[in-house]
Amino acid sequence: MNITNQFFTPVMVQSRTIASHAGRLMPGIMLCLGVTAVAVVGAWAQRAAFGTVWLEELVLAILLGIVVRALYAPTAAMLVGIRFCAKQMLDVAVMVLGLSISTHMLFGKGVALPLGIALFVVMAIATSYAIGRLFGLPSRMATLIACGNAICGNSAIAAIAPVIHAEGEDVAASISFTAVLGVALVLLLPLSVTLLHMQALQYGALAGLTVYAVPQVLAATAPAGASAVQFGTLIKLTRVFMLGPVVIFLACLVQTTAKNRTDVISASRTSADLPAKTFLLHQCVPWFILGFLGLALMRSMHLVPLIAIQPALQVSSALTVVSMAGLGLSTDLQSLAGCGLRVSITVLLSLLLLLLAGLGLIWILGV
Repeated sequence: MNITNQFFTPVMVQSRTIASHAGRLMPGIMLCLGVTAVAVVGAWAQRAAFGTVWLEELVLAILLGIVVRALYAPTAAMLVGIRFCAKQMLDVAVMVLGLSISTHMLFGKGVALPLGIALFVVMAIATSYAIGRLFGLPSRMATLIACGNAICGNSAIAAIAPVIHAEGEDVAASISFTAVLGVALVLLLPLSVTLLHMQALQYGALAGLTVYAVPQVLAATAPAGASAVQFGTLIKLTRVFMLGPVVIFLACLVQTTAKNRTDVISASRTSADLPAKTFLLHQCVPWFILGFLGLALMRSMHLVPLIAIQPALQVSSALTVVSMAGLGLSTDLQSLAGCGLRVSITVLLSLLLLLLAGLGLIWILGV
């Protein structure tokens, strides 16, 4: 009898702890799911009325969350679940995105193209970050805008935000302004085919280098034909592949900066020499980015069944929308008003430079 109690008592205590934690999360999670449901219906209504979606579920979720927060301040009990959606759900969603990346697709046309795109992404990040800082944006917001502009828009912003410890207001502002320009770019970019007398592959390359999201690339290149769609998607996915290396670099940079600050504080104290710390990858790179790279490697090695990839990406997309609802519900609308003009100017100038750089890369590579 005593042995039975010794076995079951810890299990029962742990079960009650898990149930209690889940109970504290539920109010906030239910509110996020409610906002998500309205966003999904809104996207469906756009598709039914106009045949296309101008504002995706992700953007609608964060905007609706901001509106709800402005009209109704969530209680302390709800904030626990809201933060869970904005952080933990987002981590899982980013990790699963690794299934969309294949190194075979990246290097299938030789190394010149991926190397050129990698350099293009690095220069775009540096230039956009410099513009943001020039207009007085905080370092973290400038980083979010730069990476979103150079890599994959909202997805990059969502993936990088937890790595650099960005505030919800920074994420909301970055995504909101980037989303608006992303839609405008899809509508206006096809005009370049006529204005610049571009061939299908050239236009596909330009769309792949500049348009933010993969679905937007498909929409922007569809008028130019199948070859533009295929080439534009290939280049866009190559940009997306840069998300992993960029996040690792930023994570190591954040870790090094934090360590240097600690070393400065420690140096002011009189103590014996401390033992040197061993470098541990998981301390520098968040677990979900390691998972992202691991899944990308498994996809490249054909260890993931093809039938499982699309459902997994749909789950990732759903979790991202819920997490954006959580971010919106965590955002104070008044904090966005103070940086609106600076953010919009930064995003617009960054996009214009991205277009010019894209045309330059197309000319250099002789596409």
